[in-house]
Amino acid sequence: MAAAISRAFAYGALPASYKESITLALRKGGKKDYSLLSSYRPIVLENILAKVIEKVLTNRIAIVAEEYRLLL
Repeated sequence: MAAAISRAFAYGALPASYKESITLALRKGGKKDYSLLSSYRPIVLENILAKVIEKVLTNRIAIVAEEYRLLL
């Protein structure tokens, strides 16, 4: 996994396959009319590796922001 993350950072962008997701529509409980869109809740299932890469990048940005006192 570390090698894949390193390649993504070296390349400068995530591969298209990392950006793919699946959206499920789950029924909300207690609704009277399930023909309405508001009776459903969308749940997005994302690529795990993409989520890890995003978290690593977020942590790096936070460290640099704190180091240079950019959040004052």
